Amino acid sequence: MRIGNGYDFHRLVEGRPLILGGIEIPYHLGLLGHSDADLLTHAITDALLGAACLGDIGQHFPPSDPQWKGVSSLLLLEKVLELVHAKDFTLSNVDAVVVAERPKLAAHIPGIRESLSKVLGLPVDRLSVKATTQEGLGPIGEGLAMACYAVVLLNEPQPILAM
Repeated sequence: MRIGNGYDFHRLVEGRPLILGGIEIPYHLGLLGHSDADLLTHAITDALLGAACLGDIGQHFPPSDPQWKGVSSLLLLEKVLELVHAKDFTLSNVDAVVVAERPKLAAHIPGIRESLSKVLGLPVDRLSVKATTQEGLGPIGEGLAMACYAVVLLNEPQPILAM
């Protein structure tokens, strides 16, 4: 088995939609970034890359490359999952926590899990998404930013045993 961990952090700004796990969350601020800035999907993507020892999201989709401007992070996740599968790894489970003072995310988590489940080809019961606050502390607690932590478990290819 291989464990990977991912982290992402983005500033909240006006004039952008708030996208988490491929779902648009109604809010007056959105995350600033080159793609759609879906930090939940970015953290999971980085965790997958880490578990498979394939670098990080910035190496594969650099913000300096205009082809990734405004792109859905679900597309980036799909591309990384193809790389993981090409190494014959299978995804066992995902656990992620979004850190945000607001908006409250609990009502959106089932839809987020369904969205990610479809892209990852993983049953919803193997995909955990949680939300917590920063208790009013720091830029996240002040409502200026959000962060996400993600952990994935990959199963390594099984050797073929000679009979």
